[in-house]
Amino acid sequence: MHRRDIVRMLVASAGGALLPWMRAPRRGPMAPGIQLYTVRSLMRDDPVGTLSALAQIGYREVEFAGLHGVSAGAMREALDRFDLTAPAAHEGLAELRSNAAAVFARARALGNRYVVVPWLDVAERRTLADYRAVAAELNALGRAADDIGIRLGYHNHDFELRPIAGTIPYEVLLEETDPSLVVMELDLFWLAKGGGDPATYFARHPGRFTMVHVKDMSADGAMVDVGQGTLDFRRIFAEAERAGIRHAFVEHDDPGDPLASARVSHAALARLLS
Repeated sequence: MHRRDIVRMLVASAGGALLPWMRAPRRGPMAPGIQLYTVRSLMRDDPVGTLSALAQIGYREVEFAGLHGVSAGAMREALDRFDLTAPAAHEGLAELRSNAAAVFARARALGNRYVVVPWLDVAERRTLADYRAVAAELNALGRAADDIGIRLGYHNHDFELRPIAGTIPYEVLLEETDPSLVVMELDLFWLAKGGGDPATYFARHPGRFTMVHVKDMSADGAMVDVGQGTLDFRRIFAEAERAGIRHAFVEHDDPGDPLASARVSHAALARLLS
């Protein structure tokens, strides 16, 4: 029996209810989310306390970037305690290659709907052929994830926007990954850093960008808290339906005060989503 059929059979046997790891999305407008890389220093020392603080700020969704030694089950209990959900988690391509089954099991335990590849090592992005090979691998991993009700995603930086032999590698990834198997998490800061325009990508590839990282850029190109820079998020979110955006996670790669950064960015994102 195909694994997808097994999942459907299990759901049917539960009276049509979702299994615990197949959480239904929140209803209504998008809920403000945060990529936990922003508060990684706090998560390392006190993951439960950090999740509590983020919930008190008003976040309803988080995206994981490692569990910092905590089991997926214990982390899920903390999420439930603070009325948080974790639609997505970042998982390295190397880990997926070596043990995809364990990665997907962890995702199920956390209630993730998406497992997102966050980065490509330099050795894997030197040529267009490298990117085509990555696209083929993402399709294969996406097929395995889809079989058990999880979607694979890919998160960009700015290097995918640097042309190779006259071609933008990000376009190769978009064209050669199967939209039914691989979604895109568009990092708005890194897209702008690479000279890309979100509206152009939304028009060329409607529905591909299920998630966005909302991070702002100052006039001199530095990363700043949401609402403190120059990116036109109103214009971007006006295209949310065409883009396919369902989840928005604020992020700051290197904040001076992680919780203060999370608080400022939450206020700005909440205004955008209201």
